[in-house]
Amino acid sequence: MTDSSEEPPKRKRGLAALSPERRRAIAAMGGRSVPAEKRAFSQDPQFAAKAGRKGGTLAKAENRFFSRFPEKAVLAGQTSAEIRRAKAEAVVAADVPAKD
Repeated sequence: MTDSSEEPPKRKRGLAALSPERRRAIAAMGGRSVPAEKRAFSQDPQFAAKAGRKGGTLAKAENRFFSRFPEKAVLAGQTSAEIRRAKAEAVVAADVPAKD
């Protein structure tokens, strides 16, 4: 019986074995596989919004991430810069002593 420390390291397979440039090229092909005129959501924003609402209503409330974590819902609509700015303002506000 061989010791597990003697086993050769696992080799990367599939996309992990490719160079980052090749993976990027393959990913870019996926975006070009369907012509723009056949992408329903890119052509009709109201259709996309309606589909999103429909999907949201089909999920049970207890399984909806933002229903369970409303503070995350607030953050989801913000950019990372806005989040950092809000955190910095909260730290500054906490450090400032209250005026009497």
